[in-house]
Amino acid sequence: MRFLSASQNNAANATATGRRAPARSGRKAAPRRRTTLQPPRWLNPVLKGAAVLAILGGLGGGTIHLYESGIVERSVAAAGEQLLRATASAGLQVDDVLVEGRARADTELLLAALNVSRGTPMLAFDPVAAKQRLEAIDWVRSATIERRLPDTIFVRIEERRPMALWQRNEKLVLIDYDGVVVLHDQIDAFGGLPVLVGDSAPKHAPALLALLDREPALKSRVRAASWIGDRRWNLQMDNGIDVRLPEENPAEAWLRLASLERDHKVLGKDVIAIDLRFADRLVVRVAPDVLKRTRPGAKPAPGKNT
Repeated sequence: MRFLSASQNNAANATATGRRAPARSGRKAAPRRRTTLQPPRWLNPVLKGAAVLAILGGLGGGTIHLYESGIVERSVAAAGEQLLRATASAGLQVDDVLVEGRARADTELLLAALNVSRGTPMLAFDPVAAKQRLEAIDWVRSATIERRLPDTIFVRIEERRPMALWQRNEKLVLIDYDGVVVLHDQIDAFGGLPVLVGDSAPKHAPALLALLDREPALKSRVRAASWIGDRRWNLQMDNGIDVRLPEENPAEAWLRLASLERDHKVLGKDVIAIDLRFADRLVVRVAPDVLKRTRPGAKPAPGKNT
């Protein structure tokens, strides 16, 4: 970056507006010098390429034969390459690639998708094709690419946000908030995310996670969520207790469970399931051995609700 001093700036402004700087008193104004505009360095090669195209255009009826023989295509391609070389010689060539937003996407994959190297003519780089290749990478949700003349390619990517592990075909895969599968393997680093079960679970999971966020301490204990009957959720807590949320007003039921946990430590009881589908009562299922201990001599029905 170049900065002009105050005197240089004034002279530049006077020149830009067509005004002459006032002459010093007592001295004759210097005669105006004629300046000759020099054509830019890239103009001659460009004119040569244009001349080639003009000659091809003036061939008239012989053009059909040239097309059939492939001469025209080769000539146009050669002219195009000459133009690109001319612009590169004039300074329009890749010298730097800036990438913004990368956290998890593999650097080598990004560079391979851009398919550009130092010295490549800027006008030979296709941002549209590069964008399509970038967005085919697993971690890249969207990409914006700019040619910043004369020599920089700027890339801004938005990466996918890991949401959960989805149990699909008896295998866990990593999905994002759009329900898109990001990784099929090497998911050990994401073992702290909840596991989703159900064909439509990824579609409904963002709403569930937003609901669970209202009670962060309780959310941290959720290990899995099953989408039941395409209408409601069952949650599995870290101690194995199943929590059944209702189809309607699941947020209210979740807040009620948080209140019960704070006041009565309900998740620390000898229960195997907590049913919150009824607004007027709490239904818990205790383990059969617990019933047997509390009612000696009685033969409990497995899974009896109390």
